[in-house]
Amino acid sequence: METCQQRKKRTRRGRPPKAEQPQEEVYYRLGVERTALARAKDEQGWFVLAPTVGAEGCADTEDLQAYQEQNTTGDPGFRWIKNPAAITPVWLEKPERIATLAMLTVMGLLVYARIQRQVRLYLRDHNQYLPGNKGATAIPPAAVVLSLFVQVMMVQLEVDTQVSFQVYGLQDYHLMVCDALGIDRLWYASPVTGQNTRMSATPP
Repeated sequence: METCQQRKKRTRRGRPPKAEQPQEEVYYRLGVERTALARAKDEQGWFVLAPTVGAEGCADTEDLQAYQEQNTTGDPGFRWIKNPAAITPVWLEKPERIATLAMLTVMGLLVYARIQRQVRLYLRDHNQYLPGNKGATAIPPAAVVLSLFVQVMMVQLEVDTQVSFQVYGLQDYHLMVCDALGIDRLWYASPVTGQNTRMSATPP
C-alpha cells in the first residue's frame, strides 16, 4: 500500500485568484506482487484428464502430451460448442437423459471432426481450395464446409399434373465436398420431369 498526493481539480471554471492556495488530495495505490500470482497459478491450476490407459502403461506426462497433440477427434469441437449460439441450453433432470445428451453431443462432434478431416485430406491430395471466411482455404473448419450448403436448395414446381424439381445454388465446390465425403453427386442432380414424381429421400 502506497500513499500518494496530487493536486485537486478545481470545480469552478476560470483562472484562480492569486491568493488562492492549491489544494491537494490524498489517494492510495495498491501494488500486487507478480511472482505471488505466478506461484498461485502454478499451485492451484488443474488439468483433469481421464484416460483409458492405466498408470502402469503410460505416465501422466505422456497421457497429457498425447491428448494435446491429437486434433482429429471430437474434443476440439468442445471449444466451439461453448459458444451460447452453438447449442441451445436445455434443462434435464434425470441422470439417464443427461447421459444421453452427452453421448449424442460427443457423437455429433465425432461426425463434425470426421467431415473436417476428410475434406481437408481431399483438398490436400488434389491441391484444391474451398471458399472460406477470409478467402480460399485448403484447411476449412467443418462449420465453414456446412455453411457452404446453406445456399443450395431444391425447388418443386407443379404445373397441372406435371411435377418437376430444380436444384439452385449448386456450385462446383459443393460437388467437390461430395466427392471428399463419399456422397453420390446424383443426390444434387435435378430429377427428370414426370407425372406425379416424388423424391424417395432427401439429400444429405
